[in-house]
Amino acid sequence: MPQSSDRRQQQRAPIELRVEYQRLNRFFYDYTKNISMGGTFIKTDKPLEVGTEFLFKLMIPTLPEPLVLRGDVRWILHEGETREGEGPDGADEPGMGIRFIYEDDAQRAAVEGEVEELMVRSLGPRIYATLNRPKKK
Repeated sequence: MPQSSDRRQQQRAPIELRVEYQRLNRFFYDYTKNISMGGTFIKTDKPLEVGTEFLFKLMIPTLPEPLVLRGDVRWILHEGETREGEGPDGADEPGMGIRFIYEDDAQRAAVEGEVEELMVRSLGPRIYATLNRPKKK
């Protein structure tokens, strides 16, 4: 289970996007469950090991080409396991939590812009604005 320091720091939106990645010379096609500015959750019965860095493609319907990103596996969830704060029935889908690794600030800005558009379309502008208000200290 993740330590409290591994807990997500950004709001996520429930968005299903096709994901392609390679593992041991085989290509896998899975789907995201949600996405945030800093990462995503990929639903899969065959997660990569925690700490694995890999390239993957996110198929975004509004883009002519997929986004090619680098990420690292921060945590995994096996069939029947639960993760605190996830799943309304206490059971979650198996998969892996991925943190995006950006090559530079320009890539970060481009990806965050695409993710923001996806979140606004998924949640609606009012809910998105409410979720992304700066937290009071």
